[in-house]
Amino acid sequence: MATCPPYPTHVHRHTHWWQRAWVRYGALITLLALSGLVILALVREQTGTQGFLVGLGLAVLPVPLLIAAFRWLDRVDPGPWRNLLFCFAWGACAAALIAIVANSFATRWIATATADPASADTLGATVIAPVVEESAKAAAVLLVFLFRRRDFTGIVDGVVVAGVTATGFAFTENILYLGTAFGTDQLTGDSGIASVTAATFFVRVVMSPFAHPLFTVLTGIGFGIAALSTGRHRLRRALLPLAGLLLAMGMHALWNGSAAFGEYGFFAVYAAFMVPSFGLLTWLVIWTRQRELGTVRAELPAYVMAGWLTPAEPYALGSMRARRIARQYARRHAGKEGARAVARYEACATSVAFLRQRGRRGRAGADFAVRERALLDALWHLRDLARPALEHAARATAPPPVPVPVPPWAYPYGGTHGAHGAYGLRAAPGPHAPQVPHYPYVPPYQPYAPPGPHRP
Repeated sequence: MATCPPYPTHVHRHTHWWQRAWVRYGALITLLALSGLVILALVREQTGTQGFLVGLGLAVLPVPLLIAAFRWLDRVDPGPWRNLLFCFAWGACAAALIAIVANSFATRWIATATADPASADTLGATVIAPVVEESAKAAAVLLVFLFRRRDFTGIVDGVVVAGVTATGFAFTENILYLGTAFGTDQLTGDSGIASVTAATFFVRVVMSPFAHPLFTVLTGIGFGIAALSTGRHRLRRALLPLAGLLLAMGMHALWNGSAAFGEYGFFAVYAAFMVPSFGLLTWLVIWTRQRELGTVRAELPAYVMAGWLTPAEPYALGSMRARRIARQYARRHAGKEGARAVARYEACATSVAFLRQRGRRGRAGADFAVRERALLDALWHLRDLARPALEHAARATAPPPVPVPVPPWAYPYGGTHGAHGAYGLRAAPGPHAPQVPHYPYVPPYQPYAPPGPHRP
């Protein structure tokens, strides 16, 4: 019986010039570069060259720590670096430029209309700034969600994308605030701990480096939950990101308005609201990451039955400690190339597990089979380097066996010694005896069988 392939091998499709990848990348890079140059000129104009350099040196300190934290959260299924570079550049250049221009224009307009500059500054900080800044940062999350959908599959991806975008935004904003504070100290002659620069550094870099990421992460969680929703819930997918954005604006407004709550309003909001919110969101992200590891352990046994993976691999790939041990083992025995091969193997296996889960839930898309086969082929080519390391990691992290107590009646002659001295016990099944399958799960999608020894 003749069958036709499910997907055509050659598709001739006419594309307009603006749909080509190099045109889009070129336009995006040009936009970010121009935004960076303009924001650089604006910040330098407000702070001066010396203030700009001081602000830059102080503002860069928390950036590596925040990027490393978000990258650590994304260790289960790490996204490509190009997405993170885009998000950081968008936050530091485009979003910061939009915020500076829009906030300045809105504040001046309110001051002119009300003839009350003090009220205009308060209204701009508590109402205008949260709406403008969170909307500008959310644009990066929306772009990744729309154009890098394969890399945006859940809550952790939304948190990472939003957090890195907000880190870039906070970096530029800290340059402006710290540079301005340094200029003020130069005029007043203050220095040391009593200076405005030291106070600004303590509040913005030491106490609250996570403030902007915390706000925008709420938007990312909304997009992440929308990514988990099926195509039937279109209204939910549209409302969840909007709800996350509104929560981000509300938290941002509360943070900016804390100074209006009295002398200790800032510390009250920080202790009673910001710190618990940070702890709750951190717990949520770590719990979500543990669920992702559980997905890996639950979905990969289907590929063990099909012959693509060994029985020890789902356990090793579902443990961050085992993954780290596998990379260290490969580095010791095969150098950096071996460690990179194991890391690539882990990433492909995790992607297969998540793709299979989305397929079971009806969210994999029409190219499910093509993507699954491509990932499995990548695993097959890396197996010689990765399998020994993962099997070593599985043995190193396996829990110790729990001894099963044998009741006295199992020994007909009253003996209580071990298996070598027991009588009347049924022998263990031999190699040809029927075995109970270790993974009774029957997958809805039958994976491809791996190539045999005589196939290329």
